Amino acid sequence: MAETLSPTAAAASGSTRRERTGWYFYDWANSAFSTTVITVFLGPFLTSVTERAAGCELGADSCAGQVRPLGITVAAGSYFPYLVSLSVFLTVFVLPVMGAVADRSAHKKRLLAGAAFTGAGATVAMAFVTGDRYLLGGVLFLVANIAFGASVVVYNSFLPQLGGPDERDAISSRGWALGYLGGGLLLAVNLAVVMALSVDGDDQRTLDLARWSIVSAGVWWGLFTLVPLRWLRERPPADARPGGNVLTDGFRQLGHTIRGLRAYPLTLFFLLAFLVYNDGIQTVIALASQYGTEELRLPQTVLIVTILLVQFLAFGGALLLGALARRVGAWKTVLFSLVLWTGVILAAFRLPAEAPVPFMVLGAAIGLVLGGSQALSRSLFSQLIPAGKEGEYYGFYEISDKGTSWLGPLAFGLVFQLTNSYRVGLVSLLVFFVIGFALLLAVPIRRAVVAAGNTPPRLL
Repeated sequence: MAETLSPTAAAASGSTRRERTGWYFYDWANSAFSTTVITVFLGPFLTSVTERAAGCELGADSCAGQVRPLGITVAAGSYFPYLVSLSVFLTVFVLPVMGAVADRSAHKKRLLAGAAFTGAGATVAMAFVTGDRYLLGGVLFLVANIAFGASVVVYNSFLPQLGGPDERDAISSRGWALGYLGGGLLLAVNLAVVMALSVDGDDQRTLDLARWSIVSAGVWWGLFTLVPLRWLRERPPADARPGGNVLTDGFRQLGHTIRGLRAYPLTLFFLLAFLVYNDGIQTVIALASQYGTEELRLPQTVLIVTILLVQFLAFGGALLLGALARRVGAWKTVLFSLVLWTGVILAAFRLPAEAPVPFMVLGAAIGLVLGGSQALSRSLFSQLIPAGKEGEYYGFYEISDKGTSWLGPLAFGLVFQLTNSYRVGLVSLLVFFVIGFALLLAVPIRRAVVAAGNTPPRLL
């Protein structure tokens, strides 16, 4: 990818083209988990395993069965959305601490490696989720998703070191774009395998192919993580304490940061807006396959082709919205993307069942808006972080970013359990985009950047 960082910005950050390319490649590595696992295969796969444990026949059009994990009665169709919510609840305690530790560590690459390889290992272990082992699948998903979030906290904390205020939108957009390209490439391979080896009427074979596709994402994630570990550079922490314990100092600093958030109310206000609207985005991503399979009764191959279309269009969409941000500013561009997301939800509610073409057209629209809204939110937040606290603040940010969300899946799961309708559950997500838009619109973004002690970019 072409670089446009000014020499001044590059010198100030101390970064090189090689280092920035290495940073981009962690998006390439981890996007396989976001795409192949979260977006496409895991929801339908784990739902099928859970339905089998509930006594339903594999491949049945509907299942009213229930399972009792830890003695709690759960509808089989609600198990995966509830797991997503539980994973985010647990990340509330893990990710901010990881960020605080990263800010105090002189070995951030080791933290990145530990989290990434833990998540990749748990994903590969999905090979053992056979028969009715829905509990094993749930535990492995929790480990993988929490480790995924922890690794991205450390990864994002490198962003302010790679360029100045006017370059970060472009850097972040390139990372997201390359991530969608990598995730799409692995998904294309999985699509070819599923289409070549699937047998009509053999639901067990389809389930096995989904399981091995999930495993392939873990292998991809671990393998390509070696590139950023090789090319990123360690930098001295902003607030290192000789002789101190990084972990205990991290917990202590986290307490200071939580108390100190009151000194940056505008940053906190932006974070609140992001948590709301991104919760809606992540819920759409995580549950799209389940909606297509259970409500629209579309075959797995249609879902994979659609998500593949989303991935490659998101590559261009991230760069396109990044270019728009250079003309009108990142804040305005994100607001525009939320209007488009609202239209996506309304259109998805009206999709006819067993009609692949409208579903694919909607997927194309999602692809054009998805990458840009996420990439620009990440770079915009980097402008609002006090210097030296990147990891801590990205720890809070990551609670609702890139594959993790909380209230959205919970609302979706509850509405489904009450109505047995995925369409009604989908409509419940509108509130996240409407409220998120209103909150983001109310943020005085330039004043927020200055209040955090940073220099605002030319356009916001």
